[in-house]
Amino acid sequence: MAYQPPDRESESQSQKRLYNPYKDLEVPIRNLYQLPTSPEFLFVEEAQRKRRSWGENLTFYTGCGYLGGAVAGAGVGLVDGVKSFESGDTMKLRVNRVLNASGHAGRTWGNRLGVIGLMYAGIESGIQAARDTDDVWNSVAAGLGTGALYRAARGVRSAAVAGAVGGVLVGVAVTAKQALKRYVPI
Repeated sequence: MAYQPPDRESESQSQKRLYNPYKDLEVPIRNLYQLPTSPEFLFVEEAQRKRRSWGENLTFYTGCGYLGGAVAGAGVGLVDGVKSFESGDTMKLRVNRVLNASGHAGRTWGNRLGVIGLMYAGIESGIQAARDTDDVWNSVAAGLGTGALYRAARGVRSAAVAGAVGGVLVGVAVTAKQALKRYVPI
């Protein structure tokens, strides 16, 4: 476009004040975002419970399992991708190998650990509802059941070993959590 000298009409437009959509909102900003700090519950029973609901547990364990598995799998894939380098590879090919290996291993591990978290949360919530108590044994039994169910397709022996490993891992995790709460001031 060629230069055009400003005329009177464009000068008068530049001196006009722009429209402000918030002009009539004479509300201080902190009133808009002053949210309650205490938890809000619909029923008194929910407020008295000191534990997440089954849906929150399901979401938490599945999400943490998937995220942790994806990160660990990406690390394993990174190592595998670096090990697969060949002497004549260009930098572009090496980066491609690392990205492909990391993405594949990350998806695989993330899905596996996400499913394990899903099964664990479901079994733990079921045991808690059946026993109507909330103690350490629910978690240990859920770990045992999750390991056994995850490896059930590989046979009875594999399911029994995986169940024992799952129960022991959860038992160690629960014991470590209680020791951490007791001996480490946070």
